[in-house]
Amino acid sequence: MDGTSLTPEQEKLNTLKQVLPEAFTEGKIDWEKLKATLGEEINFSNERYVLNWAGKSEAFKALQAPTSKTLVPAKNESVNFDDTEHIFIEGENLEVLKVLQKSYFGKVKMIYIDPPYNTGNDFVYNDSFAEKKADYQKRVGDKDEDGNLTKDAYTKNSKENGQYHSNWLNMMMPRLYLAKNLLRQDGVIFVSIDDNEVHNLRLLMNEIFGEENFVAEMIWQKGAGTQNDNKFIAINHEYILCFTKQKESINFYNLPPSEEMLRNYNLQDEFVNERGKHTLRNLNDFSIGDRPGLHYDIECPDGTILNGIEHRWRCDIHRFKWRVENKRIVFEKNKEGKWQVFYKQYLFEKKEEVIRDKNGNLLSYGRIPNSLLANIVFTGDGKKEINELFENEKPFDYPKPTKLINHLITISTKNDDLILDFFAGSGTTAHAVIALNAQDGGNRKSISVQLPEQCDEKSEAHKAGYKTIADIAKERIRRASSKIKDDLGLQIEDLQSKINTLKTEIPTDETIAEIKNLQSKISNLKSQDLGFKVLKLADSNFKQWQQITGKDKQALEEQMKLFVDPVAKNATTENMVYELLLKSGKDLNSTISHVSTGSTPEGFYAINETELVLVLEKANQEIIDAVIASKPQKVIALDKLFKDNDQLKTNASLQMKDAGIEFKTI
Repeated sequence: MDGTSLTPEQEKLNTLKQVLPEAFTEGKIDWEKLKATLGEEINFSNERYVLNWAGKSEAFKALQAPTSKTLVPAKNESVNFDDTEHIFIEGENLEVLKVLQKSYFGKVKMIYIDPPYNTGNDFVYNDSFAEKKADYQKRVGDKDEDGNLTKDAYTKNSKENGQYHSNWLNMMMPRLYLAKNLLRQDGVIFVSIDDNEVHNLRLLMNEIFGEENFVAEMIWQKGAGTQNDNKFIAINHEYILCFTKQKESINFYNLPPSEEMLRNYNLQDEFVNERGKHTLRNLNDFSIGDRPGLHYDIECPDGTILNGIEHRWRCDIHRFKWRVENKRIVFEKNKEGKWQVFYKQYLFEKKEEVIRDKNGNLLSYGRIPNSLLANIVFTGDGKKEINELFENEKPFDYPKPTKLINHLITISTKNDDLILDFFAGSGTTAHAVIALNAQDGGNRKSISVQLPEQCDEKSEAHKAGYKTIADIAKERIRRASSKIKDDLGLQIEDLQSKINTLKTEIPTDETIAEIKNLQSKISNLKSQDLGFKVLKLADSNFKQWQQITGKDKQALEEQMKLFVDPVAKNATTENMVYELLLKSGKDLNSTISHVSTGSTPEGFYAINETELVLVLEKANQEIIDAVIASKPQKVIALDKLFKDNDQLKTNASLQMKDAGIEFKTI
């Protein structure tokens, strides 16, 4: 604190830094990056500290180009479509992230992605805007006879390519920008990566999220490192980069203490209810760095003086005195009868302070050590997991283990948070969310996005009948959900058996309370969400206006027809409902009800009861009256339904206005 007041300019800069951290370099505003962020004069040329690469300007254009795409439901590929809140989206993830912007802006608590590592053998997505926009949009939608994206959508990125790193950065940059938009202010993103691009990814995420929002570069020990391509050193680890949307808002939650930790923290004193159990650590430690302040005399209970010159204490004399005053120091004699000094390390403390939430509940037992990722799970565990689900079909190489993802979910989310993975791969994140909910009774929701990337014809997956990676992921979630359902059934039977036994005993207050507790557990297990709804990226249900160049009379006539009937040839009512729902900012788990009027099966669609009404089938005075009677906030109707009946449209507009309802036609 320098004692000076905050100037209006500095206040505005601080506000801008919170909203657009990517527009700052080394604490100062970078005007070229600000212009690029706002879509103006995208040209990085001035010399300054910035990550730059071939095609960066084009990547910004890919980021900022709007999409007319939509998502359409695939109910026959889903499980419990109408009741589940888990979502699986099949489609190119840059386009999907754009489609989700309006409905999910600032709603995601945690993002985990495991993108291509750019090893020279994997794929990067083709987002080139050197071609015309119309050609790009056509290519993005190109599909083969089976409805799968063609190979033009993604290309192998060889190390011999002169723009090897640039291609990867061009793929990652726009996706990370869009992902940041979806994060809540207290949101967190984890990105798995290895040595090939960890350096570039760190710089890229510094630019997008702001260097001040970097949390950690965690190391995951994935195995013994005995088998890999490195000729000189056996590589047995990968990295997980962690950034937040706004570091001041982030809150990491406590992990359940491990069995090993509980064994070590097995001592208790008069502070056990406040601080938890504790373990003792030797205050004398010559393995730590030496400083003058770590050498001082300590008087033992019998008056013996421990000479500071002969000891190197783990804290200075001020911290030692504080520990003595707060009953944190323990003196014990060893086998030789010499005094030793220990200090108490408590389970529920961080930096020797009890951490509680606003309700007074214990929140944490300490900082989450990076080393926790070292031995919690290995790559082989993920492979074993998926092989067991698929009965040794071996459909996917090297999937991440669910236990690793569970670890990240546990430290960064609460029980009702939303989790996104837009490089879903084999569906590990969705599997992990469902499994963790079943384990702790949570109600977390997941969104998974996966390109329908074709499986190699020589692969085990293709031989087993899986045409795309997305097909593997969907089948994995189905099988995982089925297995979890069976496991929950066994738990319910066991709990019910305990209830039946308790009912035969004398109905004391304790017995009645225990029965209610067990019944509550059964209810929670029965209510677990074990389904997922599949949606697929598709062209809009509405014809798109094209800018006509020259004097092409026929083309102009075709464009004018859009004013008469804007609905695309292959559009369906249900697909239009989902498109208008998304483009009105409603999420994919919104309630959709079809309301019929008395004399006709046609009616209208009510979204979240009264938030939005869609009139897509028929328009007459009876339907208009029914819509107004439902008192919605907003109504969208197809303009073609009022064809040859301008009076009905005018009356509907006036009636809606009088009722305070926003009314639009398309």
